Amino acid sequence: MSATTQLRETGTMESIIREIINKEEVFVLMIILTAVTTMSIVKALTKMIGRLASERTRREVAAYIAEGSMSPEQGEKLLASTKRNNCVGGCG
Repeated sequence: MSATTQLRETGTMESIIREIINKEEVFVLMIILTAVTTMSIVKALTKMIGRLASERTRREVAAYIAEGSMSPEQGEKLLASTKRNNCVGGCG
């Protein structure tokens, strides 16, 4: 690309951004859509991390039971308590 083409494209991009900012309705709509999209992504990631932590806790309890340092009843109680608390303070 030549320097003139780059300048034209930069100018075009700046004019598009100025147009969006000058039209308040479009600008507000874009901000709202961006916020909703960001919140959706964060919520999905939070759920995924919670599920991974829950699965890791389950595996660790199973390993403790397998090595004999915990009885199956203790493991069952522990897993039941983390489910009751929705894994708050008990997972990971």
